Amino acid sequence: MSWDATLLAMEVIALQSGSNGNCIYVETGGVKLLFDAGISGVQAEQRLASHGKSIRDVNALLISHDHSDHTRCMGVYHRKFGLPIHVSRGTIRAINNKPRLGPMQNIQLFDSGSTMVFGSVKIETIRTPHDAADGVAFVVDDGSHRLGILTDLGHVFDGLDGVVESLDAVIMESNYDPMMLDTGPYPESLKKRISGPKGHLSNNDSAGLLKRIKNAKLQWACLAHLSEHNNDPELVLDTHRSALGKQFPILVADRYGATEVLSV
Repeated sequence: MSWDATLLAMEVIALQSGSNGNCIYVETGGVKLLFDAGISGVQAEQRLASHGKSIRDVNALLISHDHSDHTRCMGVYHRKFGLPIHVSRGTIRAINNKPRLGPMQNIQLFDSGSTMVFGSVKIETIRTPHDAADGVAFVVDDGSHRLGILTDLGHVFDGLDGVVESLDAVIMESNYDPMMLDTGPYPESLKKRISGPKGHLSNNDSAGLLKRIKNAKLQWACLAHLSEHNNDPELVLDTHRSALGKQFPILVADRYGATEVLSV
């Protein structure tokens, strides 16, 4: 039996999300991709297997930026599972200046802001003002569905509203609660870095952005990259439900495990 793979649902699994490690799986149009490699190869392999997926079937690993919670295991994914790595030119320069991740031979470079093509799937890369060397967010477009992977954004920068408005589903950064950050244990310099224009989006930033867009196409939002010390999953849900209503599908990515398989 034959069928058009582009008509099938896009499948998404956040394998883990947070400062302790990030990795997202997307399968659509016959293409299987991983975004970031901040969890161990064993964790990625086992969490995919629990959903009936094999990491060895993944076509490519895409890296958003050079911070270790997104890159620390990219060499392992490459050597152990044979995944080609796609990384921006500025990011690979920054990585090469850090402690070695081991030999990596199949590295494909892209320019931040460009679009990559994998079969029938396009990956748009969007430059972000996060304090990385050359950070990007991603939009996965299979011709029928558009998924945003929007974390480590810095702030709600010009053009971000338009990106979200175009999406059918989104993995959206909701890193901290302003009150928890302000009264929490972090030194003042770190608080300013997190809440500053090159840091992270707060719960209020994320909820406000999604409310402002009022996108009838948007099927669900998965809130991600929560701070361990400056946020709480229930607070994240409450903030977004207050802004978006209780009927809109919202979930929170786990700092220590995978989500269910999300469909678009």
